[in-house]
Amino acid sequence: MSQTSATAATEIETIIRLEALQRRYAMGGGCIDALRRVDLEVRPNEYLAIMGQSGSGKSTLMNIIGCLDRPTAGEYWLSNERVSTMTDRELARVRNREIGFVFQTFNLLPRMTALANVEVPLIYSGVKRKVRDERAAAALETVGLADRMRHRPSEMSGGQRQRVAIARALVTNPSILLADEPTGNLDSRTGDEIMNLFDELHSKGNTLMIVTHEQSVADHAKRIVWLSDGDIVSDTISSNPL
Repeated sequence: MSQTSATAATEIETIIRLEALQRRYAMGGGCIDALRRVDLEVRPNEYLAIMGQSGSGKSTLMNIIGCLDRPTAGEYWLSNERVSTMTDRELARVRNREIGFVFQTFNLLPRMTALANVEVPLIYSGVKRKVRDERAAAALETVGLADRMRHRPSEMSGGQRQRVAIARALVTNPSILLADEPTGNLDSRTGDEIMNLFDELHSKGNTLMIVTHEQSVADHAKRIVWLSDGDIVSDTISSNPL
C-alpha cells in the first residue's frame, strides 16, 4: 500500500480526531483554560465514556465535539472534515448531519407527539413528509416505542421520554451519538433500561460517546477517558464492560 493510500485508510478509520485542542474563556479580566491541548481519536463503533469532576472540561469537550462550540486553538476533524475552522452555518450543517444528541433533560417539545418530536431533525434537513414519517416511525420502533408514536411527552414516563430523545438522535443516521448524563433524571431501574438500550445500539454498529460522572454508567462503555483541569489524565480500555 502506498503512503497516500495508507494515510487515506487511517483517516477513514477515524471518525473523530482532536489534535492539541484548546478552549479558553475570558473571565473577570483574566482567562480560564477549559481544555488544554487535548489529543483524542475515536474510531467507528467505539463505545466511549468521558468522565471527570465538575469543572474538568468534559462538557466543554462535548460541546466542541457536538459542533455547539469551537476551539480556541488546535484541530478537530469529524468524518474527514476539518470542522475546527468552519463557519457557524457550516457547523450547523455538520451538526445536523453527523451528530445525534441525547440530553439529560430530554428537550422534547411538549405539544408534539413522539413521532413529531423525532421528525424535527429531518425537517431541518429538508426531508419530505412521507419519508420523515417512515424514518421517525422506524427510529421509534428501534427504541421499543412503536405503540407510543401518537403520545405526547406528558403522557409518557421519564424512561419513555428518554427513548423518544434517543430515537430523535438516531433518525438522521448520524456518524456518532453523543449523550450528556443520559440517566441523570431517571430512577436507577429506568436508568439501567436506558443503558441496556445504548448497549444494544452499540451492538448494531452505532458509535457512542457518553459524558457522565456515574461509574455505573461508564462501566457500560468499552473505553473510559478521564479529564481533570482540561487535560486527559487517563484513557483506558475496559477489561470487563457490562
